[in-house]
Amino acid sequence: MTILNVGLIGLGEVAQSIHLPVLRDQRDRWRVAGVFDVSKKLVDLATSQNPQAQAYESAEALIRSPGIDVVFILSSDDTHARFVREAVLAGKHILLEKPACLTVREVDELLAVSEGYKKTLFVAYMRRYASAYIAAKAELPAHNEITHARIFDLISEGRHFLSKSQNILYPDDIDPELLKSGAIARETLIREVVGTDASPSLVRAYRGLTALSSHHLSAMRGLIGEPRDVLAAHRTNGGANTSVMFDYGHFVCNYDAVVDDLGLFDAMIEVRSNTKRVRIIYDTPYIRSLPTRLEITEASPTGPVSRSFDPIYADAFSNELVVFHGHILNGTKPLTDLQDSRKDLALMARAIEKMREIGGA
Repeated sequence: MTILNVGLIGLGEVAQSIHLPVLRDQRDRWRVAGVFDVSKKLVDLATSQNPQAQAYESAEALIRSPGIDVVFILSSDDTHARFVREAVLAGKHILLEKPACLTVREVDELLAVSEGYKKTLFVAYMRRYASAYIAAKAELPAHNEITHARIFDLISEGRHFLSKSQNILYPDDIDPELLKSGAIARETLIREVVGTDASPSLVRAYRGLTALSSHHLSAMRGLIGEPRDVLAAHRTNGGANTSVMFDYGHFVCNYDAVVDDLGLFDAMIEVRSNTKRVRIIYDTPYIRSLPTRLEITEASPTGPVSRSFDPIYADAFSNELVVFHGHILNGTKPLTDLQDSRKDLALMARAIEKMREIGGA
């Protein structure tokens, strides 16, 4: 097995809880060779846990290093376009955490820069690599037989689970001016989509779409194809809760996202025909190897008959890194690349247009 040297940019919550442990588990495929973060405390932690890793003085130095084969871009969303551009020009393979960017414009500029790019750029939508999701594809009704689809994201944020299961370091040594400039950059990019006059609730709704919702919008498209349009979209609870109705012609897909502080995780995709229901159930990704479940219910002369594929303990993050490694070695094209991610951002922007039309709280 070919071992590739990985450099990580951004060592926060997701890097600590997910990426670094998975990379260490897959030591027959990856070597953590370099790290960078704007927090020295996070760099010190990462190098103490991965003593073979070199600490770089900047993201650009890591990207340009001949000792790095693959760049993991796990930094703040507003930095993604800049670091992807650098990594493409440096000829590196790239794993890019979702969302790929915050605007369609940024993705279009990256697609122009990466024309002719021979390496692999993989956007990390792990729900599309969950074993239950992959198994569900073979169980779906024929597309012309689908009568309805629905998606739930009724969950609490990751900190509710991480605080009880892992010792995550949240640094206190980042330059306040750097934090301020990053916040301004994110706000500017978001308002490019929602409008300079947008309410705080609309800004928050778009933040939610690009963060939590991006996983399931990508999964929806990968499972049942591209919607024709967004029929309706609404937000409540200051933008923390969103509902979007997607037009698939002969059926609709209803998406609901609710973020609260109850400390529960309830995520699900369901596709129905008149005689069959396929349901994928996800648990929190912040605790590794919690099971995903696939439930199939079909009509029969004696009543509904159900089958279940559960519990499936294969970790979706581990699955996606195995797939990513295979794409690098084989020179094949990922399902979740920049062009694919552009479609998600376009749907999010369309949902915002619908929210602006009807208002919301």
